[in-house]
Amino acid sequence: MNKHYRIDTNVIHTENKPDPDYGVVSTPIYPAVAYAFKDTDTASSVVSGEKNGIYYGRYGNPTNRRLERKVAQMEGGDDAIAVSSGMAAISISLLGVLQHGDHVLVTRDVYGGTFSFLSNLAPRFGIEYDYVDLTDIENIKGYIKENTKAVYIETPSNPRLTILDIDAIASICQYKNLKLIVDNTFMSPILQKPLKLGADIVVHSATKYINGHGDVLAGLVVGSKEEIKFMRKNIMGDLGQCLSAYDSYQILRGIKTLSIRMKKHCENAQKIAVYLEDHPMVESVYYPGLQSHKGHGLANKQMKDMGGIISFELKSNQYEEIGKDFIDSLRLAMISFSLGDPETLVQHPASMTHYSIPSKDLPKYGLSKSLIRLSVGLEDVDDIINDLAQAFKKIELKFNKVK
Repeated sequence: MNKHYRIDTNVIHTENKPDPDYGVVSTPIYPAVAYAFKDTDTASSVVSGEKNGIYYGRYGNPTNRRLERKVAQMEGGDDAIAVSSGMAAISISLLGVLQHGDHVLVTRDVYGGTFSFLSNLAPRFGIEYDYVDLTDIENIKGYIKENTKAVYIETPSNPRLTILDIDAIASICQYKNLKLIVDNTFMSPILQKPLKLGADIVVHSATKYINGHGDVLAGLVVGSKEEIKFMRKNIMGDLGQCLSAYDSYQILRGIKTLSIRMKKHCENAQKIAVYLEDHPMVESVYYPGLQSHKGHGLANKQMKDMGGIISFELKSNQYEEIGKDFIDSLRLAMISFSLGDPETLVQHPASMTHYSIPSKDLPKYGLSKSLIRLSVGLEDVDDIINDLAQAFKKIELKFNKVK
């Protein structure tokens, strides 16, 4: 990354080197499985790690390396690995720092896939975990055990957009010799850089904003050279979670427009959040760009902008299904589990992304059946607002009948 260039220039030019043989500007796709060596000693030194190189497709390829180096530089890390999904990135990051008998503290407001991994797979590995309200820094100290090895957070969180103080949490982790892992998916490296705030490892679902076009399933882990080397060889490679060369090429292409996409996502989301906050049928809006958001001040401190995700709750009273009915009434917004696409996407966390959380436990994790998550797209913002408005009218009629 050229330090003389600003981020908008670097997301285009970093690792975007013309092909040495033909001068091609686009990154070549190397769908290689096998790699040839001049002799057995060279092959042996690459396998052992004494020499840099790739010896088998399960551990990467040259297209992946372009993507990995680019994202590592964008995040301010030493190295990165590109893997087959966001959940692959999350699981690799956790398994990279935890082993049998270890304990991890996890932010209470967390993505449903992470919750599912911890509930279903962590116990099989003998890994213990506790969900903690990390908006209160003192809670970290109270929950640390002798076998605690890491703290795992999302900020902003999925789906309530809780903002956590990365710098303050990192300071405690460093003092207690704990690894701090931050899921930076909602922000992308454009809007937040956790490593510069003291985090050790950053994970992304590259399926979302980094790729940005809804046509690739991918994950990224960024950290120190030693950590990434261990994860590549002993976890990603052994579990077969490598990303394909074609998908890496797609993401490299998507990254070139990441800066301008994030600006539009943020601009649209801010206007929609203001609209929702003023609507009489809305109980609460969770968007850090609003002054009413508890983390507004902290967000301004550690984030460049507020992102493209809004969550909000409708005034449901006794009508539990109002969230689902509202979503079903939308015409422009598409019902989808994903986010970060050009299209506006909407989902019902309690029954979709966070379905693995039992209904009776939803309040414990700050969730309700009237909560809606909106991934604001790149459409004209007035069209998105008009779609919301017509859905509100339909729900108001049905809501009044139920009352």
